[in-house]
Amino acid sequence: MSVKIKRALISVSDKTGIAKFAKTLEKFEISIISTGGTYASLANEKIRVMKVEEITGFPEMMEGRLKTLHPFVHGAILADRTKKEHLKQADDAGIKLIDMVVVNLYPFSQTVSRPDVTVEEAVENIDIGGPTMIRSAAKNSRSVAVIVDPGDYDVIADEMDKNNGEISSKTLFMLGIKAFQHTCEYDSVIFNYFINRPGVLRQEDSEPEEKEGIRLRPYLKIDCTKAENTYVDSHTNTFVSGEGGFNDFLSLDYEKIQNLRYGENPHQKAAYYRENGAGAGVFASGKKLQGKELSYNNILDANAAFAIVKEFAKPCVAVIKHNNPCGVATAPTVTEAYHNAHFADPVSAFGGVVACNFTWTSDAARLMSDKFVEVLIAPDYEDEALKVLSVRENIRIIKIDFDLQEYLENLKSGQYLNAFDIKGVDGGLLVQECDIAAAGSLDYKVVTENKPDIKQVQDLLFAWQIVKSVKSNAIVLALKNTTVGIGAGQMSRVDSTKIAVEKAGSRAKGSVLASDAFFPFGDAVEIAVNAGVSAIIQPGGSVKDEESIKICNKFGIPMLFTGIRHFKH
Repeated sequence: MSVKIKRALISVSDKTGIAKFAKTLEKFEISIISTGGTYASLANEKIRVMKVEEITGFPEMMEGRLKTLHPFVHGAILADRTKKEHLKQADDAGIKLIDMVVVNLYPFSQTVSRPDVTVEEAVENIDIGGPTMIRSAAKNSRSVAVIVDPGDYDVIADEMDKNNGEISSKTLFMLGIKAFQHTCEYDSVIFNYFINRPGVLRQEDSEPEEKEGIRLRPYLKIDCTKAENTYVDSHTNTFVSGEGGFNDFLSLDYEKIQNLRYGENPHQKAAYYRENGAGAGVFASGKKLQGKELSYNNILDANAAFAIVKEFAKPCVAVIKHNNPCGVATAPTVTEAYHNAHFADPVSAFGGVVACNFTWTSDAARLMSDKFVEVLIAPDYEDEALKVLSVRENIRIIKIDFDLQEYLENLKSGQYLNAFDIKGVDGGLLVQECDIAAAGSLDYKVVTENKPDIKQVQDLLFAWQIVKSVKSNAIVLALKNTTVGIGAGQMSRVDSTKIAVEKAGSRAKGSVLASDAFFPFGDAVEIAVNAGVSAIIQPGGSVKDEESIKICNKFGIPMLFTGIRHFKH
């Protein structure tokens, strides 16, 4: 069974492709009804179109809040074509049936993602008539085609071309399901925005029986930019932390950015999503200024690189390969930081991903011009830098609208300390707080006879900040705020230490060492001090800590305990 389209109502916020689609409808002599800006857009393209007020007999009013909420619209959509009584009532009321509804909604998500958006602006971007028409058409999808995605226009047009203006029941059914998905996601974005507004609900100390007012079902919003791990208790109407700080149900709200060519390997399909309402200053909101499309692995590496550099107040550059840093440095200038980070391990840096927390300069661009780099990420670029880099067409250049000072202030105040990391397992998810431990506020303890000098402390804290971004088992050697050797992802801490020392070579002498977890034995410590390492920072907590401390005391090497572990799997 199929439906012959005779009358269509079009009201779209996103007008991409709508004129072309409307011309397809015209070709089949379908009457078109429209509203406000959509009417003007179609009329401007010389498409025959009626204003909705010609159907309802009422003008649009209340600044566009009231346009389509009328029986001549919803009766025309909702009438069940299989019931004679519905058709008779519609005819008696002078209602002419509508067979197609083409609607997409006010851009609420885009509006509230702006950092300066007001509640009043958000409210005015809540669509009422649009979702109502969509739901009406979706409810009656056996008889009405409801189209919410501009990407479907060509598919529908092709089907109508092949079937003389008719749409199959299978297509109508799928369009109806997609419409309910669309309104569900839309309402979820609105709910997420308002439930996370400061002061919407507050923690109360009084007993549950004293509570009055509206009660909401238990809800959890994971939001890595706002650090929420609370939900609304249905009995107390307050924000409550679940058992262990987590709750029984998890709601995720993401929108697809794009399909990717493939995943980690060419035989794996993949897609890229952004959290709705994530804002401008996050990696997923970055804008590509140049180069090929990002791959799955590019995105993982670029995100890892950006996560490192954004936690430093001075110019910092990180070079990432296979999700591990192969060189990181801070320096007075971006150019110097990039030079030091690249030459920390130039062999591994080949084909790597580079991130910086300051504006990328023309000098840094010229230094990069003869190097093979897959992706470059920065909060901004000098015009001359982009000009220099444009010669290398394959370099993907990403700009992230990132306010470093604001981020660091929020980090210092603890705003991001309960952000969440989500990983998939077979049939489920793991959720944990992100490992955002600022080295500058680290409460370490010197456990050896010798204490580190000021320069050693600076390098130790730098190495400690980097080691949390290295896959376990992780060892980082650093000197003068630059990594000189990194051992990553080994099953043995001894092997990680050997790799770090080997990569450092002669630079190991005088460097400091950071270990992401305690040394179970003294063997790795002995390898480090024999290579010339001058100080060590580690969590401590091994039953054989005294063995490591004894070796350091023997060689006069300071050792610091942090009491914090930095495993990264």
